[in-house]
Amino acid sequence: MPCDPQELKHVPLFRLLDDDELAVLAGQVEIKKFAPRQRIYKIGEESGQAYIMMSGAVRVTIIDEDHQEVIVDQPAHGEFFGFASMLEQTPHETNATALEESLCVEVDRRDIAVLLERKPLAGMDMLTVLGRQFHASQQLVRLRAARNPNEMIETQATFGERIADEVAKFGGSWMFIISFLVVLVIYAGINIGLRDRAWDHYPFILLNLFLSMLAAIQAPVIMMSQNRQDTKDRLRGELDYDVNRRAESEIQGLAGKLNHLSDKIADVEDLIRQKL
Repeated sequence: MPCDPQELKHVPLFRLLDDDELAVLAGQVEIKKFAPRQRIYKIGEESGQAYIMMSGAVRVTIIDEDHQEVIVDQPAHGEFFGFASMLEQTPHETNATALEESLCVEVDRRDIAVLLERKPLAGMDMLTVLGRQFHASQQLVRLRAARNPNEMIETQATFGERIADEVAKFGGSWMFIISFLVVLVIYAGINIGLRDRAWDHYPFILLNLFLSMLAAIQAPVIMMSQNRQDTKDRLRGELDYDVNRRAESEIQGLAGKLNHLSDKIADVEDLIRQKL
């Protein structure tokens, strides 16, 4: 089924192409129709084609080390799937299945090559789009790396936990010690000065009762705060471990993608130089 050039304008990779360039590309690609539950490609298949989602729904999955099917993508309108395998000319590493009746634009490496042969500057437009997407991915990585685990934990704190933290914070400060000493001195001074009219004679039994009650209440509150601090330390350690593990995986993946992208950019630049 032939492809309408206007349909390709909705594809992010091709949105900077002009009408002539879109017409050339539309003359090369085809629209494929897939029935519900029809498999588009499978892992290990060397079809050499990528697909652009036009309508319907497609699920892209992979089999993990536990032999469980994991969904890695559900492409929206205008999005590619199977693109990396098409460019690298390697077997597909994922499965793609239509969930309902779907229309997809089928693109292979030769279609892109014909476009670059006839319209060399189209390669620069596509590289511009890829560059913008790469910068957006870098910004996303920076934002994820800048997340503060303390802020994440504080947003989940309950009202009681916040009170316990404030009590423990005040109870372990010089402000509390100085204020407490001042109150004790004033209390003892007033009762000593009043002599027979004092409501709490020496050795200040009523004051001892108040202090015992204060200690009985303060100790559990401080323990609650300490338990919360232990939880925060544990969660912070788990977050650090997860971040380090993801960072290692992402760095390895980005390094491989950058090397591959550099090779592809060099190939496109050589082709552009030959055509110019």
